[in-house]
Amino acid sequence: MKRESAGLANTQCFRTEEYVLLEHGDRLGEVVVAYETYGKLNRDRSNAVLVCHALSGDAHAGGWHKGQEKPGWWDIVIGPGKALDTDRLFVICSNVLGGCKGTTGPSSIKPGTGKPYGLEFPIITIKDMVDVQRRLVDSLGIRQLFAVVGGSFGGMQVLQWTVSYPDMVRLAVPIATSARSSPQQIAFNEVGRRAITSDLDWNGGDYYGRNTPARGLSLARMIGHITYLSDESMHQKFGRRLQDKVEYGFDLSSSDFQVESYLRYHGDAFVKRFDANSYLYITKAIDYFDLTRKGTLSLAEAFRGVSARFLVISISSDWLYPSYQSEEIVGALIANDIDVRHCEIGSNWGHDAFLLESGQMNYAIGNFLTPASVGDVMVKDVVTISLGAGVEDAAGIMMKSGVTHLPVIAGDKALSGIVTAWDISKAVAMKYSRLEEIMTRNVVTARQEDPIERAAGDMNRHNISALPVVDESGKVVGMITSDGVSRLVGMCR
Repeated sequence: MKRESAGLANTQCFRTEEYVLLEHGDRLGEVVVAYETYGKLNRDRSNAVLVCHALSGDAHAGGWHKGQEKPGWWDIVIGPGKALDTDRLFVICSNVLGGCKGTTGPSSIKPGTGKPYGLEFPIITIKDMVDVQRRLVDSLGIRQLFAVVGGSFGGMQVLQWTVSYPDMVRLAVPIATSARSSPQQIAFNEVGRRAITSDLDWNGGDYYGRNTPARGLSLARMIGHITYLSDESMHQKFGRRLQDKVEYGFDLSSSDFQVESYLRYHGDAFVKRFDANSYLYITKAIDYFDLTRKGTLSLAEAFRGVSARFLVISISSDWLYPSYQSEEIVGALIANDIDVRHCEIGSNWGHDAFLLESGQMNYAIGNFLTPASVGDVMVKDVVTISLGAGVEDAAGIMMKSGVTHLPVIAGDKALSGIVTAWDISKAVAMKYSRLEEIMTRNVVTARQEDPIERAAGDMNRHNISALPVVDESGKVVGMITSDGVSRLVGMCR
């Protein structure tokens, strides 16, 4: 299927009718939520997917804004033919509470004052953000989300959704994330916040209408950006190449290396699109995130009651949210008998790989949201043998065609039984001559539309390595083998 853009996108606004009670007791009056949607909501409102953005993201996840040169931040997976296929799914993405891209946050006007909240904005948590997202989802008439998907800080929101509203999430895809912020993650966030609050222009958070703390916010972004990359990706992208020069400048104020210029560019660009106070509030919410409630629960206990099916994705070179943190999530879900797969994306791009690895992300997420069927991997040119043939005939066909399983069909092409290479060996030893004496009559079969997982489960339960695929009339239309199943199931386990 051809992968296309989701097309032109427009940002919409939702306003809560009632105040929002926050986790730590404070409350906010009318909250505005900026969001975008892609695709169409079906009649029974069962095809909605919520995409949760990372720290510096916003509601513009896919498609294009008129007059802009860049698509949404996750356009690689949103659109017709992509993992989040807008021909069949209704995709929603909202700017988080505390953000600065249309949703109520520190830079919003505080009611009754005519001035921005600044540091009068209450402390918020990821749970609070998810509670506001739920109000948006409710306003769209959606009772259950088909899936919630997100990477990094967005992955934390995914996990919180499954815990806070277990009955509202069918499928969950947390990517490159953790169930609780680690000391290293907290440390990097604190250094970034210190860079901002040490900037004299920050002015205790009251800088609106004045000079913004550009130097501090730029430095915070530079620090953060280093953690999103990997050692290998920095070698590949920059090495020790110089920036627009052939010799060192021997000047402390200049950027000699390409990597220095790159970080400064991204730091300066970030200042133009992000609010420093939002950076403080969101990173603090990330630090507070801990599904174990400060260790009063085990992670397995934290996921008790969760009912969604999970695809947990990690990245091989991610040192900010390393794979062991995803494996902890998987282990806790398994302890609760939750259906979960873990897929580690092999990439040198570090944490940012979930935004860059188009092929692998589309494959992993797409196969999870649209499970491959038996018809996708079955062998169509099936070698069969007619009922009434002899054991020698079956042995000859198996040797010539190289198969180990031979469906036995009747005159109307319907499946009557199956013989295996083991059956042939037994027949020779027991001196049987007719297939009817050795074939299995109660054959485990599959249908083309069956999910791969079902076929794999049947093979495992019955300890067999191949299933005939039959149509509605019982005629053999294909054969699926354990090798065919492993091509898809084996990638993400």
